[in-house]
Amino acid sequence: MDLVTALLTSTVTMAVPLLLAALGELIAERAGIINVGLEGMMLTGAFVAMVAAYFSGSPEFGVWAGGVAGMALAAIFGFAVVAQNANQVVAGVALNLLASGITGVAYRAVFGVTGAALTIKTVNPIPIPLLCQMPIVGAAVFNQTFLGYLAFALVPATAFLISGTVPGLQLRMVGENPYAATAQGVSVKRLRMLAVLACGMLAGLGGSYLAVVYARTFVEGMSAGRGFIALAIVIFGRWSPRGVLGAALLFGFATALQFHFQALALTIPYQFFLMLPYAVTLVALAISAGETRAPAALAQPYLQE
Repeated sequence: MDLVTALLTSTVTMAVPLLLAALGELIAERAGIINVGLEGMMLTGAFVAMVAAYFSGSPEFGVWAGGVAGMALAAIFGFAVVAQNANQVVAGVALNLLASGITGVAYRAVFGVTGAALTIKTVNPIPIPLLCQMPIVGAAVFNQTFLGYLAFALVPATAFLISGTVPGLQLRMVGENPYAATAQGVSVKRLRMLAVLACGMLAGLGGSYLAVVYARTFVEGMSAGRGFIALAIVIFGRWSPRGVLGAALLFGFATALQFHFQALALTIPYQFFLMLPYAVTLVALAISAGETRAPAALAQPYLQE
């Protein structure tokens, strides 16, 4: 039972940053924008969160600073792909390269070359009375930080936004047929830019979680492909908030297994366990390739007449 509880706790911990980034990507893709730059936004959010928390002494401030940093990077991406109609995939890849380089250089500029990783204060968990004492699920689900609760609360909130509000209807219309949306008086570029900014904020918060809550430090490249996994989660979750939640937990479980298997000191090479999350990503994409339908205008530029 202790092993199951530990595995479930690790699963939820690993799922939170993926869920935040994937929900942001879901909003962007529903508006017709594919944000391959999620990886860079998460990495930048992690770096800024660590620096802000280190110098301010407030991990909560660091978390929100990371979210703002992700949104700032999203503004650059949005200007390129929404205002200038640049190729979305190329712009996203360029953003990832920019974030990887600038965070490494900035870390050395601020802290120098240190032999040991700098550690910062972490955000304290907020246990929910009685519920946190439940067997197995209590410690994993009801003893989260405010960022963990926020990630799970955003699932029904995003579902309601997309399916139950007028802005959500406009968002889906822009992602399916932006020209029809224009005919209905919807500002396509404005809505797409807002969707990209929301995506950047959530991706930055996902990176903040990695630095402030999970690792309590920053390491170059610490996002470790999670932005690309978040892209796969949206596809595997069929562009649905509920599906994204299930897929995030699945990938979180695969990542948690990686650590628990290594702790068992099995004779299997540890590289096999390291590849588990990425292998699950490939399998999930292969399974869902012919069964899902992306928004019709996804990755297509909007050429205003």
